[in-house]
Amino acid sequence: MKHYTTKQIKDLWLKYFTSHGHKQIDSASLVPQNDNSVLFTTAGMHPLIPYLLGQPHPAGKRLCDYQKCIRTNDIDEVGDIGHLTCFEMLGNWSLGDFFKDEMISYSFEFLTSKEYLDIPVERLAVTVFAGNSDAPRDTEAYNKWASLGIPKDHIFYCEDNWWQASDVGPCGPDSEMFFITDKAPCGPNCNPSCNCGRYLEIWNDVFMGYRHTEDHKLVEMEQKNIDTGMGLERVCCVLNGLDSVYSCDAYLPAIHWIEAASGKTYGKDHDTTRAMRIIADHMRAATMILGDEYPTTPSNLGRGYVLRRLIRRSVNYARGLNIDAMRLVELAELYISQFKEYYTCLETNHEFVTTELVREIKKFNNTIGQGLKEFRKALSTISGTVFPGDVAFRLYETFGFPIELTIEMAKENNLSLDMEEYNRCREAHRNASRDNTKVFTSGLSGTGEMETKYHTATHLLHAALRKKYGSDLHQRGSNNTPERLRFDFNLDHKMTPEEIKEIEDEVNRAIKAALPVTCITTTVDEAKKSGAIGLFDSKYGDQVTVYSMGDYSKEICKGPHVKNTSELGTFHIIKEESCGAGVRRIKAVLK
Repeated sequence: MKHYTTKQIKDLWLKYFTSHGHKQIDSASLVPQNDNSVLFTTAGMHPLIPYLLGQPHPAGKRLCDYQKCIRTNDIDEVGDIGHLTCFEMLGNWSLGDFFKDEMISYSFEFLTSKEYLDIPVERLAVTVFAGNSDAPRDTEAYNKWASLGIPKDHIFYCEDNWWQASDVGPCGPDSEMFFITDKAPCGPNCNPSCNCGRYLEIWNDVFMGYRHTEDHKLVEMEQKNIDTGMGLERVCCVLNGLDSVYSCDAYLPAIHWIEAASGKTYGKDHDTTRAMRIIADHMRAATMILGDEYPTTPSNLGRGYVLRRLIRRSVNYARGLNIDAMRLVELAELYISQFKEYYTCLETNHEFVTTELVREIKKFNNTIGQGLKEFRKALSTISGTVFPGDVAFRLYETFGFPIELTIEMAKENNLSLDMEEYNRCREAHRNASRDNTKVFTSGLSGTGEMETKYHTATHLLHAALRKKYGSDLHQRGSNNTPERLRFDFNLDHKMTPEEIKEIEDEVNRAIKAALPVTCITTTVDEAKKSGAIGLFDSKYGDQVTVYSMGDYSKEICKGPHVKNTSELGTFHIIKEESCGAGVRRIKAVLK
């Protein structure tokens, strides 16, 4: 078999699908726009939900891309051979164009042809939907794979081969593709669902032909879609026979840097290897989040909290390897250099990334000092021989105080740590965090009547702020729910009550003007020339949608919007606050 770098796999992917009529689109921001269902973009399909639900995409009905992703549900497992918080996902889509038969043919050709991945057919296994009381067995997918040459004893019916974003929304059967390793079968019934390690998943085709209605019925969709995903680092690891995802070229430069900075050898022992993997992963994630089109700053809430945790975990493990935490900035710069070819915003935000890292690391070093004070305070209240687990967890969660340090200091004071209680607290927090960041709680967020109104009002607010403070003011993120809008933007000072009132009045004037909301599809160059604001580095096949509200606002946007600003009611700002260095946040409601 051939050996591949991540760049080669990425290039082959784009070459293959663009040669089959797909338009390459750019990776979306890690910050989901106008969607409160997730904190970060967790998959390539996430930014495409409006188009999967029927909205026309500017680039057409066949799309492909590579997408930067952040997933933190399994952050405590990072450091093993396969878990990552930051990764790239390769994807291709059909928005009501081709369907199952053609997609399976594409998948087989890309995997097996000598021009592409050149995997021997005997090394492949696939799973298809076994059927249930709601949807039939997917014999069509089974027969198609068999007709292409996959041996029938390598095709497995599985009940779990059903994909859905949530209880409501698009869904359908899927077909997963696996690479068969040299590992011996675990038994006579060894198959891809037994997780023994013989079968390694490399790709998933979702045949999105159904949707769940709000009254819990499964109905066929008028627009049948294809949604596929291939984890880049994982497939690179599998195809090259590597021992972990951290051995692929995406992570090797970082691992080598950590080795040099620590004077320790990767792979020599479990604890050192795990620590190096965590630093490599977390610093890549932190760099991508800070360097995103809509940068996040460390804080104690939401995305900022996740970012802070990633940075502070990196500092903790760096300290354990005797690495000066401030040198982690060098690792961030290595990642910027490595990935700026694909994500130009990293170079644009280079200074912001390094400045925020330095600020957060300094703050954390001071916090460690506070943690020591809290530890000593807790000691004074202990009468027995056990240090409470809930206190240890509070030290970790509130002050970032490493549990290893708590154990060591407790031991110095002739105390044992109640690890059972600590683990209970950690598990309870992990479950709460998982509920907070779970993927696609609805999959339809941003399409309701009030969310549509708030989305439209966000454009007016953006225009009003730029009219007041100048064209250097830009959106840093937004989040709309049926109850309110939230808009983040760069500004170097706290807004006065007079300024807030001025912005509020300005937006209401635009609403009362009954401005028509119109949409056109045009080229990026024409959008620029027309004065539209937005991100112009997106590869939409040179086509973007531009929404205008009279002559007041013109932005590149995906929608949805009302038809006239008079539908919005009265705009009222309920809060203006800081959400990071140089970034302000407005929360507002419509009455």
